[in-house]
Amino acid sequence: MDSTFRATPAPATSQEPKPEEISVAILGDRDIVQARQKGRELAGRLGFSSTEITLIATTISELARNIVLYAGRGEIMVKLTNHGERQGVIVTARDQGPGIPDIPRALQAGFSTSKSLGLGLPGVKRLVDDFEIDSQVGQGTTVTVKKWKR
Repeated sequence: MDSTFRATPAPATSQEPKPEEISVAILGDRDIVQARQKGRELAGRLGFSSTEITLIATTISELARNIVLYAGRGEIMVKLTNHGERQGVIVTARDQGPGIPDIPRALQAGFSTSKSLGLGLPGVKRLVDDFEIDSQVGQGTTVTVKKWKR
């Protein structure tokens, strides 16, 4: 007789720690909404104001939309962080798309290769406290931003 053992996980309790980091695969509009919502939840746990939470959610939306528009697929990661007394959120958008050939130009308000208003990356840069971008043509782009709780 064949014997199979199956472990059943214990039910989740309210005492379990909530994740300090989330990751959402970005393939389309539904994923943008999901990443935005999960980012809002994490920021809310740190006690960000509703205005700051909106800025974080908008940042996530813009970065995720760029992934869909330019790379087709990628990932948004949102992580809680602290540096001494400061608490914040780190948002990382990563894709393996075509890359950005001219980063300084892409960061100029009004510049767009997709016939949009060209507010995405420049807007994100204005909404956050720290902004980094690494892009290699033909290999992809990673944008990492930080928003510190006031």
